[in-house]
Amino acid sequence: MATTSSYDVERRHLLDRRESITLRTLTVVDWIALALVIVGGVNWGLIGLFNVDLVAALFGVMTPLSRAVYVLVGLSALYTIITATKMSSKR
Repeated sequence: MATTSSYDVERRHLLDRRESITLRTLTVVDWIALALVIVGGVNWGLIGLFNVDLVAALFGVMTPLSRAVYVLVGLSALYTIITATKMSSKR
């Protein structure tokens, strides 16, 4: 029968604690960027599967508002890459 040493329990507790600290360090800007990246991913999925551009359907084809959404999604993707790199370097 396997036994667990106090060192293993303590180490597991520290790993769980570190993961929860990482999740808590996301700012409001991080969450907004993540939401916009998800919107962009869903939009590209709809384009690929059904040839439906949801942003264009909601805001018009290449109107200033739809272009702003596309730009924000792109900037959010770049921001998320930077955030993911920072989070991975903390580990």
